[in-house]
Amino acid sequence: MDINFAIVTCSDTRKLEEDFAGSALKELIEENLGWLVISHVIVRDERADIAAAIVEAVDCKGADIVITCGGSGLSLRDVTPEATADVCDRNVPGIAEAMRAYSLKITGRAMLSRAVCMQRGKTLVVNFPGSLKAARENWMGIYEQLEHAVQMTAGGGH
Repeated sequence: MDINFAIVTCSDTRKLEEDFAGSALKELIEENLGWLVISHVIVRDERADIAAAIVEAVDCKGADIVITCGGSGLSLRDVTPEATADVCDRNVPGIAEAMRAYSLKITGRAMLSRAVCMQRGKTLVVNFPGSLKAARENWMGIYEQLEHAVQMTAGGGH
């Protein structure tokens, strides 16, 4: 199945060439036949900027899944979950719960994640951590369900 992804890295300090977590996620995505990253951008840790990048990825680029990278922790600058909620319609809590459950087997710090997964229309928006190690771990916890999630979001049957 073809799935188009957009990656939105949320950082005040990183440039694209320094986005190790986002780059690793791109590699992991493209290991799957037919999965493609159609957009990879970096935006400031500002709620409005993150929200605008999600809208751009969905409404203009046509992403099936938007992965945000960073800004889902406890720092006061971490506003990615709030920005996601600002522009999405429905909560999909099981995906974020699965990410935390998988990572909790590796580190207790996974419980500090405020990541969410939501839908904007027929697109999933999934918050990933900005750490390279944590981003890879979270991917491993959910990637096998993404094809079915996209099919369901698009109106497919079980």
